[in-house]
Amino acid sequence: MRRFLTWAVIAAAFSLSGTTVMAQAPGKPDPYAYLEEIEGARALDFARAENARSLPVLQGDRRYQTYYDQALAVATAPDRIPPAGFAGEAVFRGYWQDAEHVRGIWREATRDSYATAQPVWKTLLDLDAVAKAENRNWVWKDVSCLPPEEALCLVELSDGGKDAVSVREFDTRTGQFVTGGFATPEAKQEVRWLDRDTVLIATDWGLGSMTTSGYAYIIKAWTRGTPLASARELYRGKPEDVAAAPAVLRNPDGSVAAVMIERAVSFFETEHYLQTPAGFVRLNLPLKSTLQGLVDGQLVVTLEETWKDTVFKEGDLISLDLAALKAGSPSPPPALILRPSQSQSIDSVATTHGRLVIALYQDVKGALFSYAHSGAGWSSRRIFLPDNISVSISSASDRDDKLLVTTANYLTPTTQLLIDAASGESRLLRALPARFDASTHVTEQFWAASRDGTRVPYFIVRPKDLKMDGTAPTLLYAYGGFQVSQTPAYSGTVGKLWLEHGGVYVVANIRGGGEFGPRWHNAGLKLHRQRVFDDFFAVSQDLITRRITSPRRLGIMGGSNGGLLMGVALTQHPELYHAIVIQVPLFDMLGYTKLGAGASWIGEYGDPDVEEERAYLEVWSPYQNLEANQPYPEVYIDTSTKDDRVHPAHARKAAARLKELGYPYLYYENIDGGHSAAANLNESARRSALEFIYLTQKLMD
Repeated sequence: MRRFLTWAVIAAAFSLSGTTVMAQAPGKPDPYAYLEEIEGARALDFARAENARSLPVLQGDRRYQTYYDQALAVATAPDRIPPAGFAGEAVFRGYWQDAEHVRGIWREATRDSYATAQPVWKTLLDLDAVAKAENRNWVWKDVSCLPPEEALCLVELSDGGKDAVSVREFDTRTGQFVTGGFATPEAKQEVRWLDRDTVLIATDWGLGSMTTSGYAYIIKAWTRGTPLASARELYRGKPEDVAAAPAVLRNPDGSVAAVMIERAVSFFETEHYLQTPAGFVRLNLPLKSTLQGLVDGQLVVTLEETWKDTVFKEGDLISLDLAALKAGSPSPPPALILRPSQSQSIDSVATTHGRLVIALYQDVKGALFSYAHSGAGWSSRRIFLPDNISVSISSASDRDDKLLVTTANYLTPTTQLLIDAASGESRLLRALPARFDASTHVTEQFWAASRDGTRVPYFIVRPKDLKMDGTAPTLLYAYGGFQVSQTPAYSGTVGKLWLEHGGVYVVANIRGGGEFGPRWHNAGLKLHRQRVFDDFFAVSQDLITRRITSPRRLGIMGGSNGGLLMGVALTQHPELYHAIVIQVPLFDMLGYTKLGAGASWIGEYGDPDVEEERAYLEVWSPYQNLEANQPYPEVYIDTSTKDDRVHPAHARKAAARLKELGYPYLYYENIDGGHSAAANLNESARRSALEFIYLTQKLMD
């Protein structure tokens, strides 16, 4: 279930229908509680007034149009690596957006054609046309197709970029939505194919059927041609859970190997249930564990905590025999596949027809390994890739052992490889053309000592001839939460709008992330959250101590949980920074559990209804710690009205409080866009241009 939540990048929130619960500290009314009404008249008036004040400051800059044009050119470049994934035996499918298809098209190409420089694409679904015909602001979210033919597919569409989706059945052979096929109303939901005429669905079944985090906890089997309301219940969790969702494990031929239920009792704690002849039986696994796939009849699991009374430790990758588990008979003991060292982490796991593939990172630098299972256990081989790169498994085929893999670093454009996981052979399919001049820059990795002595790595991308005199305009980015790793990545936008102008770019691998496995994440949970912030401040100070930059030239940026980090930086160490970009943030940490999906994040931050945890949250919650007469820099805050993941009230109330205290600030709220604050490529380019114009004004002028 934690992997399911990660797909939503940090969880989703309430459906926007109905009344939003107000987040107020007990006995102390919040004067800005009205901003929690997502589309309330006063709240929208506030947002529009702030936009009208802030946008001219940024869009009126003589450089804005150039920045926007450059960001849009990067976002819509026709020579981007076309996203694709294996679909059946013969084709790749992917979703594509460009200047002509702003919302995008879903399309397919044969494997042979995709491997050429100019693939021949067949459009399956044109979302711009659908949105125009239906007069809806549709945003593509996801699609899942029924094995083995993968002709019938469940398409997820979002209104304006929300996490809540409508699901419709689509037939790739006819290029049409299926008349009378599976179709659901908008909801936070999970739908999985069981067979051609049956889907397993967790959705909003009506009053009382959603958890306090806004997810479904009742799972049913729905038969083709029958009303959704007639679906047969299979499993019921509890309202206080985060969520419950179905999972269908399949054999390489597409047949069903097992049906499972993932019940998330908290954000990081999941009970795994396997369907057996005796019904759904809970597997004897630690609560902090994640199912990764099925290979050769072996259920593959990662452990995010030590398994008590066994030899298995936090961070291990293990396997269990599925047939024995289903039979309920004494099964062979779990097998250890891989135990990462203290400097390693398992970044991602994928399964092919007969192989298990692992992207393994050493000191935040990636490598790829292929594992095979036999009667003798697991054996591995390393697949040759360049050093000092990030490695991402884009897609894995269950028809053979082929993989699509991308590699990159901060100055080397992304490359796409077709790899055979069995033989280790790789073929370069394409490389992204350079989006900026990287010849003048170099990437280095440094380590800073945090307050408790922990060594924290960070990457710096700087001009080769940089003078270490503290004058370099520097942008520091970090996230620090939910076991999300910040690995080296190529960004044409950062390169074009920042590096080419002489800026320095830094990414900090602070605790809370997954750069060194579960231990790195667990070290910053709940009452230990200050460690995450201290790591960030240590990197900031290290940049200053090395005379790479100075507080006058140092800016920081972070979004979502990273936006919370920005708020803490503003309130705890404003003297270190001259610019802060606060993207779609959490901010009110005493009220966050009553806003959107906040209740699902208690495992990360703590519970304000628990006295000890509330006392700790009060120490660092940015909203409550904004004070008068502080050396706050002029910050830039952005969010989206349609963000149903992190409630826009966090950003709104931050701006309102800064206004009350008399501080200068800039604020922009996109009326559409979801958690990315951008519903299409034009809006993405605008967001980037606004942010980098602000950074340029504050740090370079």
